[in-house]
Amino acid sequence: MSKSLSAPVLKRATTPATSPQARILDVARELFCRDGIHATGIDRILAEAGASKMTLYARYGSKDALLRAVLVEEGEDWRQRFFTRLDAAGPEPLAQLQAIVPALSDWFSGGKFYGCAFMNAVSEHRKDEVWLRAMAADHHREILAKLNAIGTAAGIADPGTLARQMLLLMDGTIAALMVSGDATVLDIAKRNLDAILAAAPYIDPAY
Repeated sequence: MSKSLSAPVLKRATTPATSPQARILDVARELFCRDGIHATGIDRILAEAGASKMTLYARYGSKDALLRAVLVEEGEDWRQRFFTRLDAAGPEPLAQLQAIVPALSDWFSGGKFYGCAFMNAVSEHRKDEVWLRAMAADHHREILAKLNAIGTAAGIADPGTLARQMLLLMDGTIAALMVSGDATVLDIAKRNLDAILAAAPYIDPAY
């Protein structure tokens, strides 16, 4: 499997074996992530998917429900690629943590970097959209659990705090890359990552 986090969206070929529902989801995922949710109308999705409005509403019911489906698929795919990239750094937990910024670099340079789908969605909606914030929080919890597990395996005394530091570093780096498009952000992120790991307290092996 490729180490790159790029290509989170791949359009499926329009063949009889590909259902209209799948084409709608694939097209919506690409357009929502690339162009924005509010900038993407239902008619455009249907035209590019070659599907009918009846199919969309029968399967998803509304644009918000379609967005939910997009975020579920996008989140699962992104986490799988990210976690696989960390695991590929080797069996040493510290090496896996050090792979966080290289993993983001792979994604940024892979040709389909649109920023975090969850942060983008929250930024485009009212801040009291409870369901959307809940989905973003679930996404973060999955990432925190992975980072916590790695930190625990590395012997970090407070892996929960370290996981939150790593996630904050990741979110800040993703946002800065999205706004600036400047790859030097990754150099700064790497230095910050190294500083956090160097300052992290480890469990005394004598206890």
